[in-house]
Amino acid sequence: MPSDPRDTLRSGLPDRYLTPEDLVVMFSLPSVETVYQWRRKRVGPTGFRVGKHVRYDPTAVARWVAEQTALTDAA
Repeated sequence: MPSDPRDTLRSGLPDRYLTPEDLVVMFSLPSVETVYQWRRKRVGPTGFRVGKHVRYDPTAVARWVAEQTALTDAA
């Protein structure tokens, strides 16, 4: 059974690319549709396609979180 992506991100970057479902769990989002809306609106972490699947580089997700935190702290 795969580990919870929130645990791996807290202890360091996961050794695999993240799925939209991982982002739902990590950020306690209502559904995977939220991740797809972010992607369409270009407001969430940058993802990339592998065939028909969308994946997220954990480094890009961590960078996006840092940017969001900086924006919140600046407000």
